Amino acid sequence: MAKIIPFHGTRFDTKVVGEIKQVVAPPYDIIDAAGQKALHDRHPQNIIRLELGLDQPGDGPTHNRYTRAASTLRDWLKSGALKRDAQPTLYYHTIEYTPPYAPSGSPTKILKGFLATVNLEALDSGHIYPHENTRSTAKTDRLNLLEACQTNFSPIWSLYSDPQGAVMGLLEGSIKGKPAPIDFRDDVGFRQQLWTVTDPAVLKQAVDALRSKPLFIADGHHRYETALNYQKIRHRQAGSQIGRHSYDAVLMLLTALEDPGLTILPTHRVTTTTLPSYNHVQSLLGTTFDLQEFPFTAATQSATRAKFIEALRTNGRMVPMFGLALKGDSRYVTLSLKPSHRPLAQASPRAKLDVSLLQQLVVTTLCSTQEEQEAILYTKDDHEALDWVAKGTGTGALLLNATKVSEVQAVATAGERMPHKSTYFFPKPLTGLVINVMDNP
Repeated sequence: MAKIIPFHGTRFDTKVVGEIKQVVAPPYDIIDAAGQKALHDRHPQNIIRLELGLDQPGDGPTHNRYTRAASTLRDWLKSGALKRDAQPTLYYHTIEYTPPYAPSGSPTKILKGFLATVNLEALDSGHIYPHENTRSTAKTDRLNLLEACQTNFSPIWSLYSDPQGAVMGLLEGSIKGKPAPIDFRDDVGFRQQLWTVTDPAVLKQAVDALRSKPLFIADGHHRYETALNYQKIRHRQAGSQIGRHSYDAVLMLLTALEDPGLTILPTHRVTTTTLPSYNHVQSLLGTTFDLQEFPFTAATQSATRAKFIEALRTNGRMVPMFGLALKGDSRYVTLSLKPSHRPLAQASPRAKLDVSLLQQLVVTTLCSTQEEQEAILYTKDDHEALDWVAKGTGTGALLLNATKVSEVQAVATAGERMPHKSTYFFPKPLTGLVINVMDNP
């Protein structure tokens, strides 16, 4: 099914640029304006200058952050700041981290994966499955950058099923006893390690092992659809020219669905428009949900919040359950979906998702207009969501439990798409460890 292709990755030469930590960056779509500026100021060769350049006065169609990125890329390749590896390679990559919001003293987890290029396939091919909808603005931005630079800077993160861990076993066997050429602690303290696997026999075994496996896009839907659009543009330009081209593949980080180091965080909703009073909420939701109240005073708020979140996490494993807090109301509330309103066994995978049920049964009930439903803030942090309401930044917090990996797989395989902001896979792979320069930029 999916065709994995070892490739000649392009990497920073630390003898030229210095510490690798200073030149890598988080994925572009989780960097705010302050972070963008800080990364630009950090190092003259930070990857942010290619991936997410700053706009400048006087920018126009022929001179802008995309053309500057292309010019900068050429300069770094010429100066040796970036160097292309001589051999076809798979890049074995691990991230050791503490899950966010975990209790103090929680053990670390290790995410395992490898970087490769993957042959582009149509999203209805049955080979590569998306699970979330995309938005056109983000795809336009990424296409402008791809056309200018002809380079994949950030890997798309995809998952494959390998219960026995055969693929990772092959790669780990190849690098056993070898120190990681890249080994550092990033800005948040996660240990990032990267090895190169170049043994032709191991590469062939890994490619063959994955040949029959479909891939599920975890993160990077916009980049994947952009790569497909770019491929179409290049095919039109090439006319009848046959053969495989560099733009027929895209950079990916591949991780096993069964990897115990994989984490999915919930994405909570915080409304910003006026909501009904709690008494009215009871009447609106009481026929659909069992409501359990957790009243608090200023003195008991912290302890009550902890009990409320624990109840949401524990009971939410068995039934669809959400958390609610309203501005100016001194109680937290769990909403447990009544048996009579739970999706039938034959319902579609999308319809069974907590995030779908929240949207259909809670958000549309409390926020009657489309405008109100779109005036929502998102956060992965339970406490941030509740604090926003307590401080008046939001009018109501709606807390969810995380989507399961198996649910992502079921939705994708069924050809469905999840609602916006359904999953947050963690930890995000850094940009700049390995890039895929497709053509001479």
